[in-house]
Amino acid sequence: MIDKTDEMHWARRLKIKHLELFLLLDQAGTLTQAAARLHMTQSAMSHWLAELEGVVGTALVVRGRKLQLTPSGHLLKQLAINVLGDIQHTGKALSAVAAGRVPRLNIGSVWAGIAGGLPQAISEFQNLHEDVAVSIHDGVFSSLLDSLENRTMDAVIGVLDARAHRDRLEHAVLFEDRVAVVIGRGSRFWSQPVQPPLSELLRQRWVMPPAGTLTRIQFDAFLLDQGASWLTPRAETAALAMMQALLSKGDYVGVCSESMADEMASVGLFRKLPMESAIRFGPIAVIWNADHVSSTLEDFIGCLQRACGEVRAGAA
Repeated sequence: MIDKTDEMHWARRLKIKHLELFLLLDQAGTLTQAAARLHMTQSAMSHWLAELEGVVGTALVVRGRKLQLTPSGHLLKQLAINVLGDIQHTGKALSAVAAGRVPRLNIGSVWAGIAGGLPQAISEFQNLHEDVAVSIHDGVFSSLLDSLENRTMDAVIGVLDARAHRDRLEHAVLFEDRVAVVIGRGSRFWSQPVQPPLSELLRQRWVMPPAGTLTRIQFDAFLLDQGASWLTPRAETAALAMMQALLSKGDYVGVCSESMADEMASVGLFRKLPMESAIRFGPIAVIWNADHVSSTLEDFIGCLQRACGEVRAGAA
């Protein structure tokens, strides 16, 4: 069995000041310049370096006109960057908590939320809270809701259906969304100015969200009304990047939320095909845990509501 006591002995003697001074020495390049920056004598700086090398148990620099780090010196430099960086980040987080804020928000979202205003909301929010990081998570809506209940997620953006009506979950509706039929540059219809009829579209290869997702359920109901329940997708994907790639490279017809279709159409990647009747998707809402809310999250929700309103106004 390996005795880890000896492996940790040198680290127990290491001080934060050692790491700070070692990074400064590496930046300065010489003992003389490092000593000048610290208002120390060169002999004092040399003594400190010898002390640090004694703690580590090996040479850290090769002395010369300009100091060069040894392999051990490079390892200690990386340790110093990691440790001092973690200390700085933790200090900012502690200050934020002391001021009643949170240092990080974890936001889950389905495609519709990402296209409906989430990026704009994050930008506005971070203009107000420069010290708060935002982590975005996409995934299956029900799994994102589970993360709200166990508090690993601060808010989730998704459709307001029965799954969202759980105890202690609150919400605010952001906008109404629909299901859209789209094509990409790989489609034979891309350059045609005339909209192909649904009967012709039904004979094409389709890319759809997986069975069981709300988009697929609503679209399957639309197909049933059109007498086309026999239509089977040639490809299924929950990944936007994959759908985008398929529609760009191949002759397919796709299905996604209208908010995402509008977003992709605005940058020339998708073309939305109008249907004779609207295919309802549902209200898109931001949902959070009433037992896990902070003033920081409330500010974010406010930014999200404004951003989604502006996106819908622009689309109109």
